[in-house]
Amino acid sequence: MIIIVTMKTYTDLSEIIEPIDNPFVTVGNFDGVHLGHQMLFSEVTSKAYKNNGTSVAITFNPHPLKVVRPDIGIKLISNCEQKRELIEHAGLDVLIIIPFTKDFAATSAVNFVDQVLIGTIGLKELVVGYDYAFGKGREGDINFLRKQGELKNFPVTVVEPYYVDGVLASSTKVRELVSAGEMREVKKLLGRFYQIRGEVKRGKQRGGAELGFPTANLHISEEDLCPRHGVYVTQVIYNGKCYGGVLNIGYNPTFGEEKLSAETHIFDFNEDIYGKPIKINLLRFLRAEKKFSGPKELALQIAEDIKQAKEVLAVAQKEILLSCEEKYNS
Repeated sequence: MIIIVTMKTYTDLSEIIEPIDNPFVTVGNFDGVHLGHQMLFSEVTSKAYKNNGTSVAITFNPHPLKVVRPDIGIKLISNCEQKRELIEHAGLDVLIIIPFTKDFAATSAVNFVDQVLIGTIGLKELVVGYDYAFGKGREGDINFLRKQGELKNFPVTVVEPYYVDGVLASSTKVRELVSAGEMREVKKLLGRFYQIRGEVKRGKQRGGAELGFPTANLHISEEDLCPRHGVYVTQVIYNGKCYGGVLNIGYNPTFGEEKLSAETHIFDFNEDIYGKPIKINLLRFLRAEKKFSGPKELALQIAEDIKQAKEVLAVAQKEILLSCEEKYNS
């Protein structure tokens, strides 16, 4: 008999009534849950397993920079739902999502260690990334944590930076590559395809009526991390099945649109999915968005895009099949 153990999630520290049993803890924003983050999770789950403990990840919502530096306008790789799913797939026993407010931002590093890590959670051992810092003014750096560990009897393990082909796996680098449309490089750092998701919205319905290529439309907020505008080869995941497709992200200049949208033509698909959730993996950037003389010229280009996309999908068929496994669909 197979026993499936699901991750326990707390969305507020007040939900933790008593300290967690023998907790091995990692803390971070974990935006994107890239391979560097996955090394942290591997370390903490391994330590917990070897010591009959509980693996715990602590993160924050919203991202702290949205509160302490709203002027930056940080673009998130993954929303809170995606992050939770990815952390669960990494095998963590417990996820604690701390609401990040201005009051919480004023918490000193010492108080965070004493009140949260030790007092509320019952910290046994701490695992952090090489560049982690927390607390008011980011005073809780690695040196601080090591000294606290010596004073308060908890070991601190620091996980070194993780590189792929000489490139540091970091949320900053992933954002840079996504914005440039470098999806194959993004996949190397994430260990999976970059994904957008949402409910299918009703658009202008030009795709089928005027162009002959019906599309599923997703709204993209200006606050979200938006890939480079243009056309992509995609994998669309709906109702547990995977389909090939082509996606256009942009403002649809041929028709003079002013609202940013993501329109996907799904291959070999004719279901009504308005209001239904879909996930779209971005595999390859094909071309930049451009203005055409009219619907006829645009339709000819879409046909060419579809041809190229199917060639890409055929070559990558084995990889595509693997990506349809549950661990890639979050």
